[in-house]
This record gives sequence, C-alpha cells and structure tokens, in this order.
Amino acid sequence: QVQLAESGGGLVQAGGSLRLSCAASGRSFSSLAMGWFRQAPGKEREFVAALTWNGDSTYYADFVKGRFTISRDNAKNAVYLQMNSLKAEDTAVYYCGASIRLYSSHSTLANRDNYRYWGQGTQVTVSS
Repeated sequence: QVQLAESGGGLVQAGGSLRLSCAASGRSFSSLAMGWFRQAPGKEREFVAALTWNGDSTYYADFVKGRFTISRDNAKNAVYLQMNSLKAEDTAVYYCGASIRLYSSHSTLANRDNYRYWGQGTQVTVSS
C-alpha cells in the first residue's frame, strides 16, 4: 500500500510561482518512480513531469520545460514540483502518482496507466 498527499496549490497571478509537495507513506519512497500530472475541467489528465526511482533522470512535458522543476527528498519521503512563470493555461488540479515498477524512460513515465497510486490532487489557479 502507498498513500500520497499533495499540498501547496492555491491562487497565483500570471508570472508567479508555486511549489507543490507530495508526501508518500506506506512503502519505501526511495524505490518509487514519481510523476506529476494535471487535469483541467473537461480535459484528460495529462503528463507534466516525472522522476525515476533513483533520481538519475527527470522528464518534462514540452509545455513546462524551462519553467517547472521536479525533485525529491528521500529523507522526507517527498517529491516536489517547483512551478515558475505560471500561465493561465496552467490552471488545473495537479496530482502526484507513484509506480512500483522500475520504469526509467520518458515514454513509460509519461503514461498514466503506468502509475498505480494517486493522491487526491491540489488545485492550482492562475489569474490572468
């Protein structure tokens, strides 16, 4: 069993920054590949960023490259998403996901079906 809990969402003006956190429990965090996804009203959940279980590789969707950074702190069992230069189109519910498999490629970790556990999400609203 793995439990995930996101936090850090809120209302921010365009151009501003937010730092999202995802706390994991129930399994060794250092053995999990982690990802961030987001879902806007009426749209499918889409890939944002991912980090391999050992922290060797990070992957990003094209629309966030240069603006968002994913990182992890194994001592705190947490993964983070630093979001800078936010745009109105970034408005969505942001979810963290965890995979128990040792996935390491961009294509694999960008696929929603490869994540077994999800948090409840945290709302990010960017005002224009």
